[in-house]
Amino acid sequence: MEKIKTAVIGCGMISYIYIKNLKNLFSVIDLAGICDNNAESAREKSELFGVPVMTMEEIKADPEIRLAVNLTGPAAHYTVIRELLEAGKNVFTEKTLCVGFEQAKELEALAREKGLYLGAAPDTFLGAGLQTARFYIDRGMIGEVTSACAAVNRAHALNSEIFRFIRNPGGGFAYDLGIYYVTALLSLLGPVRKVNGFVSESKEHAARMLRAGEFGRSWKTADDNLYAGSLLFENGAVGTLHFDGESIDEEQSSLVIYGTEGILKLGDPNTFNGSVRLIRNNTQETEMPFTHGFTGSPLYGPETIADYGQHRGVGAAEMAWAMIGHRPHRASAGLALHAMEVIHGLDVSAEEEKVYHMTTSFDRPAPLPAGYTDRIMGGMLLDAEGSLVN
Repeated sequence: MEKIKTAVIGCGMISYIYIKNLKNLFSVIDLAGICDNNAESAREKSELFGVPVMTMEEIKADPEIRLAVNLTGPAAHYTVIRELLEAGKNVFTEKTLCVGFEQAKELEALAREKGLYLGAAPDTFLGAGLQTARFYIDRGMIGEVTSACAAVNRAHALNSEIFRFIRNPGGGFAYDLGIYYVTALLSLLGPVRKVNGFVSESKEHAARMLRAGEFGRSWKTADDNLYAGSLLFENGAVGTLHFDGESIDEEQSSLVIYGTEGILKLGDPNTFNGSVRLIRNNTQETEMPFTHGFTGSPLYGPETIADYGQHRGVGAAEMAWAMIGHRPHRASAGLALHAMEVIHGLDVSAEEEKVYHMTTSFDRPAPLPAGYTDRIMGGMLLDAEGSLVN
């Protein structure tokens, strides 16, 4: 069986679940090396997973490595992805494509020019929850989709005491968490035509965590954390976004799709196993069974606290299967760029006090085939991966 020789760049917190899954769960991936500027982080992951440490130069120079999975921080994305594309590597990156919309456009254009695959998280829309929602929408269970609402909250500035990238450009609440909700809506409803937004400037934050080492200091995050917006989709549906990163840390997730014949209430799109609940005329709310695999469980080996990422890496594996089949991949740069532009459009609309007209579009990714379930045998996730092949 053909495998895609792959390297991971970046060995920070999210790398644990990516490396674990890429090495163990996806038969299409041959994980050949890992890389990080922090030698200790790279050595730790190398010893844990038995994957050799490589330098960036070695990865770029190795003709057998066809796919690079970029897990560096958002501020490094542009430079790292550009270097890899210039070296002829196909790239899948953690969200977002990069910090700025203009740079993201440049990377997407460079990949097209070179005939390379460029993909990006969030890939949670390939999970059981959102693929099941797509299955029911496509089969008319709620009739014609008319509108959608997405909302989520966190104390984002408080989290910046631990996750310091949040303070920098690209770490704002809309780009760090809201992007999951935007991507979910785009995967279900397709491209957006117009955006109208209100954005509140981020507030000065006084550090509160004694053990984080900065008690008594204060700062403002580079990006704003409070957004309210309206969307007009190309298909005529309307939508609302509500991202409140200035609230409490007890996260409340809401994602609702309305239609002429029913309503779908969906679970957290930052997971693979968000519930799907259906309401139709004269019926009670019913939790619907998953039609797809990648539910986030089972995981390979004993579960640890670092497994919170569930089945992350499925987007990279699906892209590897697309490379073998010479077909478009689903977690595409076009989708990622359009999602970035939606949030960029909210910023521009708020600043200029007018409706923002989208300049990009994308082909809505084909749904994964239904009927493939999660099943572990011999440490491999057998059935679910079959949905990624075609």
